[in-house]
Amino acid sequence: MKIALVTDAWMPQVNGVVTTLVELVRELRASGHQVHVVEPGQFRTRPCPGYAGIDLAIAPARGLAEQLDAFQPDAIHLATEGPLGWAGRRYCLRRGLAFTTAFHTKFPEIVNAAVKVPVSWGYALMRHFHRPSSGVMVPTPSVLAMLQDRGLRNLREWTHGVDTELFRFAAEPGMFPGLEQRTRPVFLFVGRVSYEKNIDAFLRTELPGTKVVCGVGPVEAQLKARYPDVHWVGLLQRETLAKLYAAADVFVFPSHADTFGLVMVEAMACGTPVAAFPVDGPLTVLARQRRGGGGSLGGAMRDDLRQACMAALSVPRHEARERALDFSWAHAAVLFAGFLVPARPVASPGAAASVTQMS
Repeated sequence: MKIALVTDAWMPQVNGVVTTLVELVRELRASGHQVHVVEPGQFRTRPCPGYAGIDLAIAPARGLAEQLDAFQPDAIHLATEGPLGWAGRRYCLRRGLAFTTAFHTKFPEIVNAAVKVPVSWGYALMRHFHRPSSGVMVPTPSVLAMLQDRGLRNLREWTHGVDTELFRFAAEPGMFPGLEQRTRPVFLFVGRVSYEKNIDAFLRTELPGTKVVCGVGPVEAQLKARYPDVHWVGLLQRETLAKLYAAADVFVFPSHADTFGLVMVEAMACGTPVAAFPVDGPLTVLARQRRGGGGSLGGAMRDDLRQACMAALSVPRHEARERALDFSWAHAAVLFAGFLVPARPVASPGAAASVTQMS
């Protein structure tokens, strides 16, 4: 199948959405699909206000149309609600083409946290964007239920995966440069250092040992000034990041805004248990219960983050790895392809059968 993927999130950006889409494309191509990615690097760009490192395409409509006209895709997927996503939406509607979309990020909550735009306004825009979609892919059951309550329709429960070869299991926390003299246990956060990640909840929590933050973002400078005892490592290549995950005793995920939280699964693949609030993302990633009861397999969720962190310290590392193995990019790609729809009306039952076979 010829699949056009239109996305405002792509390399060299570093975030969970980019990782998800890159891994998805790799799996789809490995399965024999032709995938054409329309992404910001193909256009003139400008930085996203308040988010250095995320560049948005400027006036991409013509260039996007030229690419899609030349590719003639069997299916079109709009992965994001940025300038390219809107341009792709207009392209499809003007030509009478069906398409699917995805809800990766709670932009209404992010914009509210950054500039206080009412969340209800943001979801009104989300409803408008996704209304013509033949299928809106969402990463967790709780996000699906939330979007239903917000008035979105045609929702499809999707999932994510993890590269278990890159993120290898460590039976005991290893060493990492700069942490040799730091006191154990090591509590780690990995992610964008931005408004919506609720990192302050982690940094102000009284915990034994050492806190480590890996990432960059718009609130980095002010958090560094407020928490000078925290070990800040900046942005790391993924091979190095895997070693950092494996060196931590607990991975702390304080966000209330993430729809999934891929970093949790990456940490668990390395054997590092997760501490989180019982909210979207963790409720799915830590949904599987330990055999015989006694809490979540691979981590701990509490309304009190300190309690979650201390409980996670007693979670066996092999259980964290076991839970991570439930997530597969190959499975995610099969689900994704199954949710796609033919971009053009199918002329006959025989043609419909051939499109179904291609997927």
